[in-house]
Amino acid sequence: MNSILIIDDDDHIGMILSQVLSDQEYQVQYAPNGKEGIKLFNSTCKFDLLITDIRMPKMDGNELARYIRSSTESETPIVAITGFSHEANAQLFDFILMKPFRLETLVKSVELFV
Repeated sequence: MNSILIIDDDDHIGMILSQVLSDQEYQVQYAPNGKEGIKLFNSTCKFDLLITDIRMPKMDGNELARYIRSSTESETPIVAITGFSHEANAQLFDFILMKPFRLETLVKSVELFV
């Protein structure tokens, strides 16, 4: 089973995304910010995909992606979700999904990487 880490400071969005992807039979873990996401990333076996919001407190999605890209798991695919495409550093992400998006679009973008 493929493992996905979702990082979003909006718990409502995080739970919806987690449920949708769990229903697709992915193993999903959720973190409410970038710092918590890095803790899960470092303490868990390899993730097959990370999905992160860009605007978050404590550590934004760009900082999180920079950390992942400099880690031993630098090839881990990262999908950004944002309502502010100009804020996402496109070089750090494998895909940028613009809010608002349909949940079917999320599932199709996840299927590209896992």
